[in-house]
Amino acid sequence: MVQQHRIYVLQFDKGEPDQQELSCKVSPPKGAGRRIMYYYHDYGSSGGGGGKNGKPAKSRTLSLRGFFGLLLICFCCFVTLLAAPGDFFSFGRIGDAAEAAAAATQQQQQSAPCSGVVGNDTLCCDRTSERADMCFARGDVRMHSASKSFQIVSSSGSAAAREGELEEERIRPYTRKWEADVMNGIDEVRLRRVSPGDAARCDVRHEMPAVLLSTGGYTGNVYHEFNDGLLPMFVTAGHLDRRVVFVILEYHDWWMTKYGDVVSRLSAFPPIDFTADRRVHCFPEVIAGLRIHGELTVDPARTPSGRGIGDFRRLLDDAYRPRLQYLERMERRANRKQRRKVALVPPRQEQRPRLTIVSRATTTSRVIENEAELKAMATDVGFEVRVVQPQRDSEMCKIYGELNGSDAMVGVHGAAMTHFLFMRPGKVFIQVVPLGMDWAANEYYGAPARRLGLRYVEYKIRAEESSLAREYPAGDPVLTDPEAVSKRGWQVTKKVYLDRQNVRLDLARFRAQLVEAHRYIVASNAGRFDRSKSAG
Repeated sequence: MVQQHRIYVLQFDKGEPDQQELSCKVSPPKGAGRRIMYYYHDYGSSGGGGGKNGKPAKSRTLSLRGFFGLLLICFCCFVTLLAAPGDFFSFGRIGDAAEAAAAATQQQQQSAPCSGVVGNDTLCCDRTSERADMCFARGDVRMHSASKSFQIVSSSGSAAAREGELEEERIRPYTRKWEADVMNGIDEVRLRRVSPGDAARCDVRHEMPAVLLSTGGYTGNVYHEFNDGLLPMFVTAGHLDRRVVFVILEYHDWWMTKYGDVVSRLSAFPPIDFTADRRVHCFPEVIAGLRIHGELTVDPARTPSGRGIGDFRRLLDDAYRPRLQYLERMERRANRKQRRKVALVPPRQEQRPRLTIVSRATTTSRVIENEAELKAMATDVGFEVRVVQPQRDSEMCKIYGELNGSDAMVGVHGAAMTHFLFMRPGKVFIQVVPLGMDWAANEYYGAPARRLGLRYVEYKIRAEESSLAREYPAGDPVLTDPEAVSKRGWQVTKKVYLDRQNVRLDLARFRAQLVEAHRYIVASNAGRFDRSKSAG
């Protein structure tokens, strides 16, 4: 049967007029069911893709420059061999060390539960992690959404069939296993063995594995969308080089609209809405659930290909840069047209380091009450200041563009600080930490930012900088001992310190942080800053 999908296609061909406005067209669904969205990118030669089916186009000829470059490399290798044969062959020892490290990583992974699930007709679940369960099924595996299950068809000659072993496993594929209230809202899926006679007939056959996940739970909060979803998707499927199909529970059209760019860099195939798509999809393997390594992090020692958070950062570049480059081309064209209409173009100002303030001005808590004064002060220090206000429906590419092009980012602790992932390593991230948020600020954003290679600065406010000083008398534990108050439980912490607290920065004290950040950025951009001596 030919697989069919109702899709959104976001595509720019090389012959497409640049002035055409970007739009997404929705094909109306026929009959019951929901729309399936998928992105395929081709923004022309500058996008870095350019090849068929999303694969990079490969040059078939060797240029004259390339020929002479290859000749020079061969000459250098020959000279090195004559002068120091021991050093020349030390490359082999380096390779041996790398292979040994890779072998150690592989051995560690093979010792994990379910590492022996390599043959057909196998089913195993790893429930040892406190963060997420995972189940693995290989062989003839069939998605049967009508019964909320995947069927593992036991071959007639298999041991399971001979012994009448028709076991069943259940899983809620979400990465916050320890939060019972949240997990109870995640759909449960069964993985069960069936005999060939009881198996559903395949409607669609896939040659690549499926990864089952849920976009329920805390989806809608950008921190959880990255931490509980996108990063675990990268950890689980990044080594498969896009040869994987994502099967999604609690599928949301808006989620795919928001993150389709990233998903399309992890999978070359349309995702499947488990609930709405009632066809029987058949796979050679199903991974139910996602691996998660911690808060906004990827541990290279625990990934099959040794990839880390830097690799995820580069995936974001690949996902957002083509669209961003297209928007920049449109902006340059519009600016050129605008300049033709004016008689005098003002002289270009000296380029300043860019600082982006991630604003919460449209929210009801953790707002910088003197944000306008902060912006003016940062400009006086020497920054070009931008202000962004991320919303749930904000186009992620545009936020990426702002922060990827910034030298520094300032914001008050909250989910929007997740956007530090868009910044380039070596840049400055200043997090304003309200009362009662010391541990969370470092655990969720500070430590991950350092691992990404950012220069992280914490600005911990004093009691007089908190709006709570206007609600509670001086000496109240809410102001003087937030740690003790937080011990009363998360609900108290959330109600007092997250939901009801704004900040009014001591601009004199904060200015010192901005001056230091400006000095560091200017020196770093000029190549004069010794990063080994910088404080995190």
